[in-house]
Amino acid sequence: MMITDEAFPVEPWQVRETELRLELLPQTESLFALSNGHIGMRGNLDEGEPHGLPGTYLNGFYEVRPLPYAEAGYGYPEDGQSVVDVTNGKLIRLLVEDEPFDIRYGELLSHERTLDMRAGTLLRTADWCSPAGKRIRMNSTRLVSLAQRGLAAIEYEVEAVDDVRITVQSELIANEDQPAPSDDPRVAAVLVNPLEPVRYEVSDCGAALIHRTRGTELMVAAAMDHVVEAPGRVEVSGDAGEDWARTTVVCGLKAGERLRIVKFVGYGWSSLRSRPALGDQVAAAIASARYTGWQGLLDAQREYLDDFWDCADVEVDGDPDCQQAVRFGLFHVMQASARAEQRAIPGKGLTGTGYDGHSFWDTEGYVLPVLTYTAPRAAADALRWRASTLDMARDRAAELDLKGASFPWRTIHGEECSAYWPAGTAAFHVNAAIAMAFERYRVVTGDESLEQECGLAVLVETARMWRSLGHHDRHGAWRIDGVTGPDEYTAIVRDNVFTNLMAAANLRVAADACTRHPDAAAELGVDTEETAAWRDAADAVHIPFDEELGVHPQCQGFTTLREWDFTENTRYPLLLHEPYVRLYPAQVIKQADLVLAMQWRSHEFSPEQKARNVDYYERRMTRDSSLSACTQAVMCAEVGHLELAHDYTYEAALIDLRDLHRNTADGLHLASLAGSWTALVGGFGGLRDDEGVLALDPHLPSGINRLRFRLRWRDFRVTVEVDHAEVTYSLRDGPHGSLTIRHAGKPLEIRTQSPTKVALQPVVPLLAPPQQPPGREPMRRHAVPSRPQG
Repeated sequence: MMITDEAFPVEPWQVRETELRLELLPQTESLFALSNGHIGMRGNLDEGEPHGLPGTYLNGFYEVRPLPYAEAGYGYPEDGQSVVDVTNGKLIRLLVEDEPFDIRYGELLSHERTLDMRAGTLLRTADWCSPAGKRIRMNSTRLVSLAQRGLAAIEYEVEAVDDVRITVQSELIANEDQPAPSDDPRVAAVLVNPLEPVRYEVSDCGAALIHRTRGTELMVAAAMDHVVEAPGRVEVSGDAGEDWARTTVVCGLKAGERLRIVKFVGYGWSSLRSRPALGDQVAAAIASARYTGWQGLLDAQREYLDDFWDCADVEVDGDPDCQQAVRFGLFHVMQASARAEQRAIPGKGLTGTGYDGHSFWDTEGYVLPVLTYTAPRAAADALRWRASTLDMARDRAAELDLKGASFPWRTIHGEECSAYWPAGTAAFHVNAAIAMAFERYRVVTGDESLEQECGLAVLVETARMWRSLGHHDRHGAWRIDGVTGPDEYTAIVRDNVFTNLMAAANLRVAADACTRHPDAAAELGVDTEETAAWRDAADAVHIPFDEELGVHPQCQGFTTLREWDFTENTRYPLLLHEPYVRLYPAQVIKQADLVLAMQWRSHEFSPEQKARNVDYYERRMTRDSSLSACTQAVMCAEVGHLELAHDYTYEAALIDLRDLHRNTADGLHLASLAGSWTALVGGFGGLRDDEGVLALDPHLPSGINRLRFRLRWRDFRVTVEVDHAEVTYSLRDGPHGSLTIRHAGKPLEIRTQSPTKVALQPVVPLLAPPQQPPGREPMRRHAVPSRPQG
């Protein structure tokens, strides 16, 4: 448990560590990571050591590696892709007289790190006395620029408490040593010395290194430059080699005097551009930084974030833990996407090497809904990246003997990298999640240009895939066999309800899009006969239902499988302790599946069906996936189990702040961070959009006094404020003075002239709160040590 420690006070706008916890260093490196979607820097100490996992990443920069199979099969991908730790520009080493500043030696009198979510900076202060008795104070502020895509910068100050000689070595280092690999399959494959030197340059105040990968032949350039301010005489010099470059600053300080260094670091990479072009690119980034200046970079960072929070902030009165956590989640979702600009959004963002840096359906399913409502430009960029990989998805479908396009389960560049068929290739629902993300963007923003630009082709090709994957049985029902839904403990099944409903929605959305754009559809070879076949399949889709139990089986026959003995199997996650031959034929669930279907396709289920389904599946869900708690929060809230929903919200929000899955060290769980927003806004705010309208039905648990959140809908900015009696809707901007939404199932017109107040509709649960498997109750049910509040 991390934030329960007194060194981590709960504060609304920052994550702060008041004293250094070396045993938690790998986790805090992830928590304090900075990114802009193009550059990612883990929150390593400035001096680089000690560290848990050193890491600097560029979005889309990767190396290939062979995928080992005990027995290969046709259609198995041959190559894996792994994110590369590129040239580290964070390093600033400090020597006090001739002794290196290392927190493991001498006496560390105080140490504090702060992630400021309004300023977009990581601040660090230290008060240290060397083994020889020389005392200094160090302050650093680090940022990865949201305004200048290829730039990071650090302000580094040393104040002398005693008269002392100071030496600072600011470095670029390629091919850093990495920690030994883990037995956990979620941890990235370790690449040893992945960068091959191409060229280096050095001057007194800066340097540049250019490298390339051996397999993918991607070229990366990193450059640094410095502004140095010091009293009296100061010497600045530079030297470099193939994998390193160093700028050295030496000066003498009297007690109370300060040395200030501003370090600018520029990055660029390409698969096509020449070495001189890349070198010029990073040189231009440095020149632009010097022109802007350190204060200008801080001001631009704050301006960018002020605009983001104006559209995205969530206020939670009464639960300071969730307040801090939802802003932490939103901040990292924003960081992962802000300047990705047609690159993927990885499952860990750019905060670590977990999952090899791959992107999954998590992006379209969990992250893009948040971005569509808060930062739609970033959502559009992510969708453009998916569309840019369409040809590879077409090739993959052909390899699988399917029509259309089959998007990969996990990838960096666009090719399938999953070496595990049952929980990879067979999880075809990734295609529907992508299609629904395009449709949500169109509905929420009102912008049809993205559909015209690239979305239509994606919708058409995913519809073709579904039509070829499914079939009409002899009774006319349309079925999909041999698939895996979101629950990876129930694999290769028939008629997974989530998959069937999502596929049907994909088919209908594609047909409607072709009607909107008949000429473009004709260019893709679509005719009225094909769209009619899509609609026929969607209308005839088979949705299993167990009449005896009154619930939907997760897939055909699921409710007849043997029950799992939760008293005998108590080591989680089960996938690391139980063979799949035991998991697949049992009623044990890794993550929300049928329950997720009820959230995403809400109008397809009656209130009674939702209540009974939640009750049935709560008792069988292990939550071995970080994607589950947020969905359980949403659906528990809808069926009236508000206190249980609050528990799940708490767990989803704190998965990384407390390292609940014991793998935050490898990077943050971006989908769960997005899920904290979904749990609050979709759960207690009741947000739904699956019928093409903005629908809200708020209800609060007893532990939240007031909830206030902001959304973008079309050209409007909507603010929703909820207490236990009423909800207030406020409207800003927009081309017209009013907007019709759906409140508690009924149309409601809200206006820009004044807020609209309406009473909350009570939610009466049809069933008592369900029990969870023994030992798998949500986090808040356990005793939580008190935490200091800032």
